[in-house]
Amino acid sequence: MNAIKSIPRSYAILAVVLLVGLLIGGLWRLGILNAPTSTPVPKEFDGDQAYTHVVAQMDLGPRITGTDANVFAGDYIAQQLQQVGWQVEFQAFTYKDTPVRNVIAKTNIGKGPVIILGAHYDCRRRADQDPEHPNDPVPGADDGASGVAVLLELARTLDQQQVPNEIWLAFFDAEDNGDLDGWEWIVGSAYMAEHLEITPQAMILLDMIGDQDQQIYYENNSDPELSAKVWETAAKLGYDAHFIPQPRWSMEDDHIPFVRRGIPSLDIIDFDYPHWHKTTDTIDKISIESLERVGRTVEVFLEAGDY
Repeated sequence: MNAIKSIPRSYAILAVVLLVGLLIGGLWRLGILNAPTSTPVPKEFDGDQAYTHVVAQMDLGPRITGTDANVFAGDYIAQQLQQVGWQVEFQAFTYKDTPVRNVIAKTNIGKGPVIILGAHYDCRRRADQDPEHPNDPVPGADDGASGVAVLLELARTLDQQQVPNEIWLAFFDAEDNGDLDGWEWIVGSAYMAEHLEITPQAMILLDMIGDQDQQIYYENNSDPELSAKVWETAAKLGYDAHFIPQPRWSMEDDHIPFVRRGIPSLDIIDFDYPHWHKTTDTIDKISIESLERVGRTVEVFLEAGDY
């Protein structure tokens, strides 16, 4: 008898694996099987990324309502939002013969009640709190650029599948020239609130949140329950030294038009800022860590859905 030489077991296993792979690949191509899809890894808010948006705004100069810099800032905001898949629209109107433009972005449309996150992107035309340069414009690093930067980074990182709500990002124009040349405060947000055709579940405002000595207290015109939940989220993230659950300021800010409509609203603001409405509100006053603490807190709060 002639002996038959056996095939090594490792070769046989390899042949079976290759045949199975070829068979599955053919079934995918024929449409009988669907190709596997990878689960996207959730993105986490990055303070460094947010800071790049501060730099981009500051490179434009003061974004005073009605100026080219203001228009360029609005265009930049819209472009960044469109790049990460948000639906963007402009809300344009005229105030005291000056063109004004809010930028509004939406995601999770129709998924649930609307939550609005807001920030203003304009700058004050005169630094009236600056005794040395009262007629120069405010650069607006913390008072303007910081809140915008956090919202733009949130647009990139927010886990939309996790959030149980439709989310709007509102970038308000004409917030910051109150008491100058007969102007009122919070013009852009007032216009948006007056023209709302829906009733949002809540409104959260970010204003002056990027300074290096970050101490964010409860704001007295904000909804107490909403404030407590956001501050609890910050505490769970280890930010309790920066989110201090005590009342301190009463602000006429971009949340007020929504408060007047009965919408639970919250102003996250660090008003203990020595460079407010001064020419010294410059980019060197911004802290990447401060941007990240606020952005991460809002991100986790929204994704938890406990509101």
